[in-house]
This record gives sequence, C-alpha cells and structure tokens, in this order.
Amino acid sequence: MDNTAVASVRVLAPAGMLGAGFPDLTIERGLELGADVISVDGGSTDSGPHYLGSSQPKTTRAAVARDLRVLLKAAARADIPLIVGSCGTSGTDNGVDWVAGIVADLLAEEGLDLRVARIYSEQDAGRLKERLAAGHIRPLPPMGELRPETLDDCTHIVGMMGHEPIVAALEAGAQVVLAGRATDTAVAAAYPLMKGMPAGPTWHASKIVECGGQCTSNPREGGVLATIDAGGFTIEPLHPEVSCTPISVAAHMLYETVNPFRMREPDGTLDVAEATYTALDDRRVRVEGSRFHVAEQHTVKLEGARITGYQTMSFSAVRDPHILAHIEDWAALLREVLTERVEQTLGLGADSYAFDVRLYGHNAVLGENDPAQGPPREVGVMLLVNAPDQATATAVAKIANPLMLHLPTRDMDHLPSLAFATSPAETERGPAYEFVLHHAVDSITPTDMFRIEIEESAHHG
Repeated sequence: MDNTAVASVRVLAPAGMLGAGFPDLTIERGLELGADVISVDGGSTDSGPHYLGSSQPKTTRAAVARDLRVLLKAAARADIPLIVGSCGTSGTDNGVDWVAGIVADLLAEEGLDLRVARIYSEQDAGRLKERLAAGHIRPLPPMGELRPETLDDCTHIVGMMGHEPIVAALEAGAQVVLAGRATDTAVAAAYPLMKGMPAGPTWHASKIVECGGQCTSNPREGGVLATIDAGGFTIEPLHPEVSCTPISVAAHMLYETVNPFRMREPDGTLDVAEATYTALDDRRVRVEGSRFHVAEQHTVKLEGARITGYQTMSFSAVRDPHILAHIEDWAALLREVLTERVEQTLGLGADSYAFDVRLYGHNAVLGENDPAQGPPREVGVMLLVNAPDQATATAVAKIANPLMLHLPTRDMDHLPSLAFATSPAETERGPAYEFVLHHAVDSITPTDMFRIEIEESAHHG
C-alpha cells in the first residue's frame, strides 16, 4: 500500500450497515466523484446481546452478498480498498469468517483477484483475567467493578478496535479488510489517517458518515462521500436528489453519544465544540474546526454476553371494552394468578423463574411515562417467560395459556374470549442473553489484542 502523502482523501460510505441495501447508482456516483476508499459498518450492539452471545448475524446472507457484490466490483474497478467493520453483526471470529466466506464466493464468481485481510477481535477470558488482576480493566458507566467469574460466564467476548489494526492490514497490502468488532468511526477513519489526514477532521467526518445517508435529507436513498483535507471536510450525498444541510450534518453528533461535543475513541477524544458547519450549496456542507485530543493511555472497550436462561413467548390480543377500561388491573390480576398457579402446579417459587407482561397498545414502550389518556382501542398482551431451562419456561407459558385466553376482571361475571396470535400460542425462543461487559482495558499496543490474517489471493477461478 502506497502511503505517499496526499492533499485529500475521499471516503465513500454506501450505507449505515452492510446488508441494508443501497441504490447501485449511488456507488457509481461515488466512483465518479473520485472515491479513494469504500467503508461500511457490518454490525452493532443496537439489536441487543443475542447476536454477540450466540455469534450469529442479524442480517441474512443474501442481503450481505448483494451489497458486497456491488462493493467488491466497484473497489476492484477503481483499484481502491474496501473496509468492512464489525463483521457478522457482533464482530466475533465466526462473524468475520462468515463474511469472508461470502467474499471468497463472490470473488470467484466475478473473477476478481483481491487480497483479503481478516482481523479477529475475540478475546480470551484467561488473558483478560490477568489484565484485570493487574488493574488494567475499568468499568464504563453504568457498570460496576468487573469480577473474574463474569469473564468465564461469557459465551463470547470482543474487543472494539480502533483504526490501528485496519491500517496495519492496509499497509500489509490488503485490498479488502474484514474487521471484527470495531468502532463505527474507525472503519472510515483508518485510510484517511494512514494517508496523513489530520485526526480532528478525520474522526469527525467518520462520525458523520458512520450511518451512511442518515445525515442527509433522505436516508433511504443511499450514502455519502466525505472529502477530508488539512483544513476540514466536506459531506456530499451520493444520490443526486438528496441534500445535506448544516443542521442535518451537525445533528449526527447527537446520535449515540453521551456528549454531543466530545466522543471517545481508543486513542483519544474527538472535540467538535468549535466546529463550524457551512452550506457550500444546496447539497454539500463544509465542516471546519474539529479537534482531536490524544489520550495518554490507549484503551479498548470490551463487550461480552452471557446466557441468562431460556425464553418462551406467548402473545394474545384484547378487544373486550370492559377489560380495556381496566387493563392495568387485569394485567396485575394475570400476574397474581399466574404466580399462584405456577407454584401450585410446578412447585416453583418466584426465585426459580421470571416473567414479564407487556401491554402493547397501552404502555409497553414508555411504561408509566406514556402520556396517552383513556382506554386503548385494543391491546396486545405479550408474555415473556425466562427460566433455567427451556422446558420450564414453556411449562410456565402453558399454565398462562388459559389465563391469556379467558381471564376476566375481578368484577366480571362471565369468561371473556381473547385471541391468541399464533397456534400453538407458545413460541420457544431458546437461550436469552445479557450484556455483562462494558469495560475498558488498557492496551499494551494499539494492535496487540487483535489478530490479522492476510490471504495471498481470494480468487479461486
């Protein structure tokens, strides 16, 4: 990889997540505008701990393959790198290998010969316990101090890499980089930083483009191109009928940040308190004044998930106006009667299992903060049961079955008929996971926690 200093770097961000899709014409437009690198995020923790805990992707193979086929052909034609971060949703080793397998098949089908790098980010619990004992792991709010046994409980642990391992892969000659868990920004920042672009504008631009077209007037119409130079950066939508405005660009610093002016990366903190946002025309925005403060200690965030039990779900619908007028009292009665019958039937106390009743259409989303007044028109009642094993969870849900079908309010003199959404009413969801690691570990070097493997050729034709 040629690291000759350049005056600017153009980063093509096609979408907020690999597999989300984008119009083909936006990729062609990005190449016409002189893109130097294509970067796309492949994952997130947004959808909960299941994907990390189970090491399974959220996206379907067909959707990922569709996007990758377009991007690989574009990268090969333009002779520019393609970088994918947090492969397989959670960035586990299996996720990296899953995406790499798709890439290998596509390269063979398209007759492309590109060097592919895999960067693995899964962590060994034993090594982390050594770092913990040495005082090099600290909790991030709102977590408490980490216990060694928590590391052993995790089914998978990943470290969130910064740009450095990606740069190392590019410098080793990789044309396609498939990274495990990485900060969303590192995926876009790696190539510009390697080419000598200043850290402030680079990290800020990378934050703005992390979700593709979310900083535009129509996020559904594809991504953006960020042009980074010594004085700042410019954001331009890839779709000709879409615009960026100073407000739409600046507003993205409100997204997934604790502080809209400061954002921590493994090697320091982005500071946009003095950044200015200027409309160059009706589509493009220029940003200047971004700064980056290098940290004394490079750190890597740890993410880990463990099994909390096994879950069974049941869902019924309430249309009875009398029950709806007293829906919270009815739900309280459901909880009370179910608890009694589980103890009578299964001999289980409340400490042996757990269940949750959620009233969709009433307050399932906002709970007590819901501002709605008056009885709802209809309510979906979702029961989630969690138990140490699947059979117990399903047994509890089956005990709830007649209650969710015919439970009257305390003052009703007849049995109402409610409606189950499915037959059978109970759906076994398998193991349930929870995030238990939200901690930072001091790095020995920016790359020492990550393993890089580069294939000489992925072309099998």
